[in-house]
Amino acid sequence: QVRLVESGGGLVQAGGSLRLSCAASGRTSSNYVMGWFRQAPGKEREFVGAINWSGGSTVYTDSVKGRFTISRDNAKNTMYLQMNSLKPEDTAVYSCAARPGLFLTTSGLAYNYWGQGTQVTVSS
Repeated sequence: QVRLVESGGGLVQAGGSLRLSCAASGRTSSNYVMGWFRQAPGKEREFVGAINWSGGSTVYTDSVKGRFTISRDNAKNTMYLQMNSLKPEDTAVYSCAARPGLFLTTSGLAYNYWGQGTQVTVSS
């Protein structure tokens, strides 16, 4: 089992930046792909990005490319989401997720473990 806890959410003005963290505990010695998802009120959950175990490979949804960066520090069992040039449409609850394995996937159905989420609100 893997437990995930997000932090770093908050209120920011459009054009600002936030960095989210996702701390993993439990069975973290195995290789895990980790991802970020978000859900805005009244909308379905949306894939944001994912990173492989080594951190050498990432994938992002088109709407955040060039603005968001995912990284991870396996020594600290932590994944990060650096969000720059934030827009009001980025407002959502952001959740991190993890799945055993080596290959990146954008489908939330493929992830086994989820955090509780952290609210990000971008004001215009």
